[in-house]
Order: sequence, then structure tokens, then C-alpha cells
Amino acid sequence: MVALILQNSRIILTFNIMKKIFLLPLALLALVSCGDDDSTIAPIQQVSEGTIFGTANHPLQVGGSNQPNQVYIDLSDETATPVARDSWELGFYSGNDFKVVLNNSIAMAAKALETTDITLPQTEEATVAVGTFTSTNLAFVDRPDGTIGNTAFGTIATTEATAKVYLLNLGKAVPTVAADPGSANVAGAARGWKKVKIWQDRGGYMLQYADLASTTAISFSIAKDAAYNHVFFSLTANTKVAAEPEKDKWDLNFSTFTNEVFQDAESFGSYFYSDYTVINSKAGVTAAKVTGDAAAYEAFNLSFVASGKLTFSSDQRAIGAEWRDVITRVVFNDVFFVVKDADGNYYKVKFISMLDANGNRGYPVFQYAILK
Repeated sequence: MVALILQNSRIILTFNIMKKIFLLPLALLALVSCGDDDSTIAPIQQVSEGTIFGTANHPLQVGGSNQPNQVYIDLSDETATPVARDSWELGFYSGNDFKVVLNNSIAMAAKALETTDITLPQTEEATVAVGTFTSTNLAFVDRPDGTIGNTAFGTIATTEATAKVYLLNLGKAVPTVAADPGSANVAGAARGWKKVKIWQDRGGYMLQYADLASTTAISFSIAKDAAYNHVFFSLTANTKVAAEPEKDKWDLNFSTFTNEVFQDAESFGSYFYSDYTVINSKAGVTAAKVTGDAAAYEAFNLSFVASGKLTFSSDQRAIGAEWRDVITRVVFNDVFFVVKDADGNYYKVKFISMLDANGNRGYPVFQYAILK
């Protein structure tokens, strides 16, 4: 008989080796760039029937240790869509609310200023950033759980006159120098700053943006598109971009990610993660974590879901970082996940590897099968 332990997923990192708070930044740095090159690379083995991604037949194209791409997975169609993660900065929500999201895959941050005049020169603020190890920096990023109700920009103003100017940290560039085997190099040079102003306009949005010292601004009108979660815009390319598949055509996203980090129960604010997996919660995708080995995964079928013992989460971090350990560069062999897509289909998902044959990061491999 296969024993299963079902549990909810929460992203909390506990650093038992730390005895003093001043060691926290050094320990957290290991989450992004860690380890030497002496890891043992386990062979990739398919544990039961189903589709396996991260192979030549089903490539993921995350892009290696710099992880330059976000990769969107559609489980029902068996497709993977890579998108350059630095191709956009702002996402304009296409749902009923008027919300704007930051590109959390490049560690962006934003702060509301006390002015509505975008022609006024502004200055950089070092505290408006990811990874400052203070809980207050959470105010400058979107809520990591993915709920649209709590974003750095808040509810978008209804008029130009009431729309505040925001100081916008454009985050970190995607590096081009590969990391040593076992390490990741995902946060490069600072991408600079902008000031932006956004308000509701004719059922959509009006965007104004400029360099901090500029006394003039560029304006763009952005209409909602109901087929997508967001309409994406690049402030550096001055144009709308296609940065995500249609909302009903993806379930999982492999990416870098801005999350909240903890020491025990104490929050140290927003921090930048590599090798991360989010679910398409805005389109109704949910997931649950199951503790069980390869035999438990193979035996798991729809009857376990029907038993009602699983608790599905709409937190976009329901898978998150709980499939791997970046310190040891191993994938946990005693957990797998159940994903429910927007159409009500259930899939079991088991991660197999996070490295290529040479021990390089940014090559995840996972297997999944629809539950029957």
C-alpha cells in the first residue's frame, strides 16, 4: 500500500544555520548564486507514463544559468512558450478591475510620489528596490501570491488630475555571462529608473512615462484585451509587446520571481528567486502539494482527488520553490503536485531535475499526466 501525506504549500525559508541577523544577506545570496561544481548529476528517468518536459522532444528553453526566458506551459496542449523576461516592464490588467502589475521576473519596484505632475524632475531612492532585507520594501512590489487586489500601483486613478506620479525602479538586467555549474547568474546590472503616471481612460488605461530628469513625457493609450490576463508594455522599446500567451492557454510558468522571504516567522521583505514555478491563478488554475515518492506518484489517480483530502490553493506560489533546493541543486524526490486547470482537468506533476548533464542550472525537467 502506498502512503500519502497531503498538505498545503507555503513559501517560508528557514535558515537554521544562522545565529545572527547580520548573516542573513549572505545566506540569502546563496538562493540566487550558490555552490561549487561538484554536484552529482542523477540520470533523468521517467517514473510512469505521461509527458516529460525538458527534453529534446519537449524543450522548455529557460535558457541556462542566466534564465533569460519565462516559459509558459499549457498542460492540455503539451506546449511550452518561451518569452524573454526583460521584454516588458508593466502589465495592464484586462479583467474587471483597473490594475497594473510590475515585471517581477526582473526585480522591479515602484513607489507613489506626492505629486501628480510628471514634468517635475525626480531622483532615485535606494530603498525602492527588491532585496533590501527590510519588510517595508513589500510596499514597493506586487503581492507575491498573485492576487490582483494588492499591487504596488494600487487601484488606478479615474482621472488624470488625481493620478499620482510613481517612481519606477526598472530592476535588474538579464546577465550574459554564464554561471559556473551548479550556480545561477540571474540579476545583472541595474536597468535604471523611470517616472510614470497612469489613469483610467475610455475603459482602458492612459500611460505617461519619462526619464527622471525629463520635463516632458511620452503618452500611450492602452486598451484591455479580454483574451489575456494583461496587456504588456515595454518602456524601453516604447511599445506594447506579446509577453504571455492567452489566459486560457497556459497553466504553469517557469521564471525568476520576486517573493517574500522569511527567517522563521520574521519577514525580511521582497527577495529575488531563481528556478521558480508559478501557476496561472488569475485564470483559475489551482494546485496542491502531495508528499510521496515515485511509487506514490505512479499510484496517484483521480480517486485521491475525489476523496476530498486535497486542499487546492489559488496562491500563484502553490508550487513555487517547493520542488527543489538551490543550495544542494537537487529536486525533492518525496513531493509532487496536483494541478487543476481552468477547464476542471486534474494533472499530477513531478519534477525530475533542475540541471543539465553538465550540472548547469536553468534546465528544469518535469513529468506530468492527466488524472483518470
